[in-house]
Amino acid sequence: MTPGMFVLLLSSPYVKAAPECDDLKRDMVALELFLQDKENKAEHCPKLKWEQPDISVYKETLKSQLPKGCKK
Repeated sequence: MTPGMFVLLLSSPYVKAAPECDDLKRDMVALELFLQDKENKAEHCPKLKWEQPDISVYKETLKSQLPKGCKK
């Protein structure tokens, strides 16, 4: 399953969930971004000195934390 499929599944209008599930969805998206940043860094800019932030940063922002020059 591709990362985009997780987002598609989680944003489906057919998925009505309790607030606890909203937290779980947010955590899943954050984990997906965290892992994608790790993979993109290794693939696109392995020589860049960059310390990946803690997963809590991803949970808060729900955005990639890679420097702009290191994204696809």
